[in-house]
Amino acid sequence: MRLPLLLLLGFSSACFAKDATIQSPNGNIKITISDQQIMPSYKISFNGKDIIENSVLGFEFKQQAAFAEGFKIIDVQNTQHDSQWQQPWGERETVIDQHNEVAVTFSKSAPHAATYTVRFRAFDDGVGFRYEVPKQVGFENIEITKELTEFAIAGADKTTAWWIPARGWNRYEYVYNTTPLHDAALVHTPFTFKNADGVHVSIHEAALVDYAAMVLNQRRPGTLQADLTPWSDGIAVKKHGAFNTPWRTIQIGAKAVDLINSDIILNLNEPNKLGDVSWVKPGKYVGIWWGMHINENTWGSGEKHGATTSETKRYMDFAAKYGFDGVLVEGWNIGWDGDWFFNGDVFSFTKPYDDFDIAELTRYGKQKGVQLIGHHETSGNVTNYRKQMEDAYALYEKSNVSQVKTGYVADGGNIKRIDDNGIVRKEWHDGQFMVNEYLHSIKLAAKHKLSINTHEPIKDTGLRRTYPNWIAREGARGQEFNAWGTPPNPPEHIPMLAFTRMLAGPMDFTPGIFDMSFNGLGADTNRPQTTLAKQLALYVVMYSPIQMAADLPRNYLAKPDAFQFIQDVPTDWQQSIAIAGEVGDYVVFARKERKRDHYSGNDWYLGAVTDEQARSIEVELDFLEQGKKFEAHIYRDGDKAEWKNNPYDLKIEKRVVTATDKLTLKLATSGGTAIRFKAL
Repeated sequence: MRLPLLLLLGFSSACFAKDATIQSPNGNIKITISDQQIMPSYKISFNGKDIIENSVLGFEFKQQAAFAEGFKIIDVQNTQHDSQWQQPWGERETVIDQHNEVAVTFSKSAPHAATYTVRFRAFDDGVGFRYEVPKQVGFENIEITKELTEFAIAGADKTTAWWIPARGWNRYEYVYNTTPLHDAALVHTPFTFKNADGVHVSIHEAALVDYAAMVLNQRRPGTLQADLTPWSDGIAVKKHGAFNTPWRTIQIGAKAVDLINSDIILNLNEPNKLGDVSWVKPGKYVGIWWGMHINENTWGSGEKHGATTSETKRYMDFAAKYGFDGVLVEGWNIGWDGDWFFNGDVFSFTKPYDDFDIAELTRYGKQKGVQLIGHHETSGNVTNYRKQMEDAYALYEKSNVSQVKTGYVADGGNIKRIDDNGIVRKEWHDGQFMVNEYLHSIKLAAKHKLSINTHEPIKDTGLRRTYPNWIAREGARGQEFNAWGTPPNPPEHIPMLAFTRMLAGPMDFTPGIFDMSFNGLGADTNRPQTTLAKQLALYVVMYSPIQMAADLPRNYLAKPDAFQFIQDVPTDWQQSIAIAGEVGDYVVFARKERKRDHYSGNDWYLGAVTDEQARSIEVELDFLEQGKKFEAHIYRDGDKAEWKNNPYDLKIEKRVVTATDKLTLKLATSGGTAIRFKAL
């Protein structure tokens, strides 16, 4: 329905207080938008019960009057949408986009006249909404000091939350907390919680472009307020003329895995803007990386330098023999000597060390059918990187490089930029300036047919749909913390990430460590707190279109039977299904390979992981095609496996199964199961 613009008819909008409502296509979710409170507000119910109670909408500005009290609904427009689209790579090839939409326009009369629209989309698995501010007199130049958006959680006193702190020195790289919701103060999104009815909810955002990232600030108990990461001058967002905000997203599920199986984040992003992206290639890689983390090599030059021509050739030989697409090389370029964490001013992105011959390695790689994977560490000096970026990307394009891992190692709030007056400014990784800086690198890389894997990134908000060369990110505690982190990632870390960070999009976690004992076994050393089977299962559980076999080649050659799974597993999927799981406890995924390269498109893979608790999980195989037989290649924890002192006990079995069968997965403490279902 469409309500007329009442002001055009000569009526005062203050006389027409009203609500606008919309439901999801299946009717389970209902959104009510109102102007009957002091300020515009919305609320959301699921299966007849409130999930989000009346929550404020609006903005505060440095110069203009706030979008707050006195705004009334003057226009309501409803539409429906039902379509599907294809990903060039992803968790699934075809994505269904079915939603109902309402665009509600609010206006306020003189003396501070203004108008804005809030557009809501109701999906069967959640809600997205954004602000749309049109061009209007007095708002030509805008400085937002505060976004007033609230998320008032119904039943907050009986709600459990899983979260990491925001605006900390370590960006997103924290161990997750499990607490009552009231204990979550300033937190990053995705922010996941469960109410007393067992309903799971995750708040995040989609299509974060030219705007500050949103964290959540619980100032009043149970009410989370959008808190925009500011510029160095304290302003949250700077805009000129008309603008739209990112979408605020609220994923809702009756059970935990419903959050994982949602495509809301992708559906709220714009379609591919790059055109033909056939040059963006999913795949697997090895690299000169883990050796530095366990102190066998160094990034800097010297006798233990890892990034040498000879060492890279050795890795290329290994990659070619065992079916890997590329070799990541870190530490090849001038600037790593000394304390590289603070070397942002001196890094060169075009000059290699004398013992690294990039032209020879390009030639050798082409001969072997293996590419160099590029690496740029900025140490947080983005001005130095920006000045060299064009030349650096051109060098990589010339050198047959198609993927680049970029790094922005710096404490939170310590990104260094030099402004137009030559003054050093320090910014947050997730402020508006850096949101634009990251996207600039993606757009420029596309011109050189490079894909970017961003470490120390801005959080993922689904922009891989719009820019498919943004192929992966880090944005959480990765595998490297298991080498030197104190404490290392705990056993619950992976089943926690599946329901939190991974809701945002792919993560370059760098799985596949086979040697758990480089610092000794037991519970009190820095080492992967997993079994070997769990490391294999990560290739299915932790989605990324580019997966690293992160360990040293010798450790794979020492366990060739287990290494076979890494060689077999693809990174691009026709379909993905989260079958079972609870946040931070365990999770089970099934994924069907996409037909690409030497993958037939017929095989399925399963990955299951658990926390510190051993578990027995019964899994129905009804995701397999009916009437077909599959040979299950099962890599599971052995009967005596446990992560502390016996992580290597691995049992490999084969059996023929069909869609009518069930499997009982027996997971050891911090254990896992990885299965290839090979179509017969």
